[in-house]
Amino acid sequence: MVSWFVIGARERALRRLAVSMVTLAMGLGGAQALMAMTAVKAPPTPAKQPVKHIPIPATAQAFCQDMTQRLPNLPLPVCAKAQLTPLAAKSALGRPLFQRDVISPNAHLRVLVIGGIHGDELSSTSLVLHWIGAAVETPSNIHWRFVPLMNPDGMMLDKPTRTNSHGVDLNRNFPTPNWDREAPIYWNQRTQKDPRRYPGPKPLSEPEAKWLHDEMESWKPNLIVSVHAPYGVLDFDGPTVPPQRLGRLYLDQVGIFPGSLGNYGGVHKKVPVVTIELPSALRTPQEAEIRQMWLDLLRWTADRLGAG
Repeated sequence: MVSWFVIGARERALRRLAVSMVTLAMGLGGAQALMAMTAVKAPPTPAKQPVKHIPIPATAQAFCQDMTQRLPNLPLPVCAKAQLTPLAAKSALGRPLFQRDVISPNAHLRVLVIGGIHGDELSSTSLVLHWIGAAVETPSNIHWRFVPLMNPDGMMLDKPTRTNSHGVDLNRNFPTPNWDREAPIYWNQRTQKDPRRYPGPKPLSEPEAKWLHDEMESWKPNLIVSVHAPYGVLDFDGPTVPPQRLGRLYLDQVGIFPGSLGNYGGVHKKVPVVTIELPSALRTPQEAEIRQMWLDLLRWTADRLGAG
């Protein structure tokens, strides 16, 4: 029996022979037209829309100038007083990540506070920058490490995006158990391939997520606070009793997701992860509310983690 593949090959050979004969009779132009008519065409590729990126800030001063023009309720002095320093870690597009450590002389807890893991949640980065000032002014027995913007490529777009420059949701890119099976199934079936929640081709495929993973392995924080928006709740994953409220945000544990930081850090690594969901991605809470959230966080770390 002759296979369909062989028949297809014969048909293609006959077409090439016919084209060659027409070339002799009609010249190259006619042959090209006939080739175009008989060739199998690939589906058209949609034209990509141009993406406008803001220039890469190489210094903390440039970073603050960009952020104060972009973020809600962030005066330049607040960002400048944060005294950020660039990390060796960079985003997928080469933007540096910035951090600030505030260390108590009697620190016996390490707390990592991150914002902007989703680039379109601008208020999260603003809150973390405000909290750096609060940490300096408020005594505690904690070594604080603040990273206000985990996803600069997404936030520094002309129109910010949840994902990074590779189109990956960084909060679905952590190596939770069975990621290879569960993350694609969740994305395909539960989100209907929502591009805003694409987990990436493999865990830790993105440099931003890999930096945070490696930081957890090397620095070993006792607590991670991850600031998001805009659901207006307080979430928690981990082995200890969660805070019941921070300011006006009340505990409402929404579950775990394949590849999420809460799942990886709180459930798998047994490091408490407090996830703050601010009520708005575009409006930072007022000063009084920012401070009340901070004081509630300090009170909880003293009561439950021994920071008092």
